[in-house]
Amino acid sequence: MGFFFRKPQMPSADQALPGRSQPLFQPPLHFLNHRSLELVPEGGQVAMFGMGCFWGAEKRFWLLPGVWTTSVGYAGGFTPNPSYEEVCTGRTGHNEVVRVVFDPIQLPYSSLLRCFWESHDPTQGYRQGNDVGTQYRSGIYFYGSEQKEEAERSRDQFGLRLREAGFPAITTEIQPAPTYYFAEDYHQQYLAKNPGGYCGLGGTGLRCG
Repeated sequence: MGFFFRKPQMPSADQALPGRSQPLFQPPLHFLNHRSLELVPEGGQVAMFGMGCFWGAEKRFWLLPGVWTTSVGYAGGFTPNPSYEEVCTGRTGHNEVVRVVFDPIQLPYSSLLRCFWESHDPTQGYRQGNDVGTQYRSGIYFYGSEQKEEAERSRDQFGLRLREAGFPAITTEIQPAPTYYFAEDYHQQYLAKNPGGYCGLGGTGLRCG
């Protein structure tokens, strides 16, 4: 007897779990630099990305010079203040995302986009490697028109490189930044706390430029 793979499907707002009116927890300080995960310093900007399991994705960004803080959370769904267990059911609509607070003078948004494209495979739909589910989809969630234009331009440029290399079309969603819900404390900077932990990111092996 064969086994049939059921393709993940996004829930509708009516199908989503109800969630709750209050956050489940208060975010801690960043494990590595002890800065507030909520604070955006004067002159700083925010970026948000979904690229598979957020443990490995967050590490790719905290290593970049010019990053103030990174955090992981849930965004792009319907359920208010979800828990990790609820997101994993596929019934919240949320994506696992990384929120990056950065200094645009030291680190332009284009460099964050390059890290995004080169660190995962944006052609896989609701999965990333062995991780399967709507919470593992590729996404860029922009703050303002400039980020939107840069994101779309980078998608078109990297998409051309992928097609030339024989990869399928990019499935990355590019949307205005939705409400962001911090993930549980143990998820924050997970691979700094657990250096041998699971990463889950692969990539196409192609560079943006």
